[in-house]
Amino acid sequence: MPLVDDTCHAFLPYPDAVVAHAPSGRLSGLSFAAKDLFDVAGYPTGGGNPLLLAQSGIKATTAPTVRKLLDAGARFVGKTHTDELAFSMNGRNAHFGTPRNGGAPDRIPGGSSSGSASAVSNGLCDFALGTDTGGSVRAPANHCGLYGIRPTHARISLAGALDMAPSLDTCGFFTRDAATFARVADVLLGQDAKPLPERVRLLRPDDLWALLEADVRAALAGVCTRIESALGRSSPCNAVLDSLDALYWSTRHIQGREAWQTYGAFLERHEPPLGPGVAERYAWSRTVTDAQVDSGKAYRTRFRAHMTALLGADGVLLMPTMPDVAPLLSSSDDALESYRNRAIRLLSFSGLSGFPQLSLPLARRLDAPLGISLLGPAGSDRSLVRLAEAIAAQ
Repeated sequence: MPLVDDTCHAFLPYPDAVVAHAPSGRLSGLSFAAKDLFDVAGYPTGGGNPLLLAQSGIKATTAPTVRKLLDAGARFVGKTHTDELAFSMNGRNAHFGTPRNGGAPDRIPGGSSSGSASAVSNGLCDFALGTDTGGSVRAPANHCGLYGIRPTHARISLAGALDMAPSLDTCGFFTRDAATFARVADVLLGQDAKPLPERVRLLRPDDLWALLEADVRAALAGVCTRIESALGRSSPCNAVLDSLDALYWSTRHIQGREAWQTYGAFLERHEPPLGPGVAERYAWSRTVTDAQVDSGKAYRTRFRAHMTALLGADGVLLMPTMPDVAPLLSSSDDALESYRNRAIRLLSFSGLSGFPQLSLPLARRLDAPLGISLLGPAGSDRSLVRLAEAIAAQ
């Protein structure tokens, strides 16, 4: 019997298994789901691929991050769909279908944490775990109208979860409101070792805002005013190092090489059929050269130093989360790939620096949610949540 009445195709239809939680704690009274990359005792871990699911078996142990939530009193209600092998940003899975976007049912939910965003945006649970390698929490948060964070790299444990590209993989989470987000953050993030000051230096990167169409910038203008009312006036800056193409290709080459290292042997041995887009991305990943990876890593080192100098100990970037609202479900594969490539240029700022980025669901356009983000220095995750609370209170 399913733990929730899933009319939105957010959850895997796994048989119910008992997952005990503490009778009280900081998350008592809240329910949560976990992306089907995390091990939960009594369940398989499928990673969005039928063959990987068949090989999984029933797990005997629970991932430490899931266990931490259970020990804080949260109630587990199921495992959620993921894009195949976590290598997509659309939320479509050729084998298991597309979860419903609770913020805009006629549009894609975003991925690869598609089911987690669907479950929260449709009110099937209070919060959900996802992972973010190249945008897999931030894209669904933008599309479904949710709070979502890509934390500082390695801030939240990914032990007991399937890898994709380990030097980029992070564990994030979604909620519908800032207060619940803060409760979960207290458990998963703890306190910052070097918190942001009460008064931050808000920076508006003109080179990133210039990537948006005029209608999208207009839809976010009022939200920017609201954020400045809470945090202070922003100062213009330029955040790009060298060029957006350098950022884009460094991210893609590092991610592609590591994704192939993670799943290449599995794909070569079994030759499982992969869905559209995923198949092409893994085929391309196989061709990434050592020279491309070395160049990407060298750029990443310089980019992290650049971002560290730009933000210092008190700087926060005010930036778009995604290029626009979620594409329509009827969009062609080519249109979705074009949107994805535009998005990578924004999403790579957090991914390549390893710095935390929090997307806030504060705007709408074309009757669909549109997010805006705060990106802070490494380790400022809980401080960004505090800022989100202040903005929500405006």
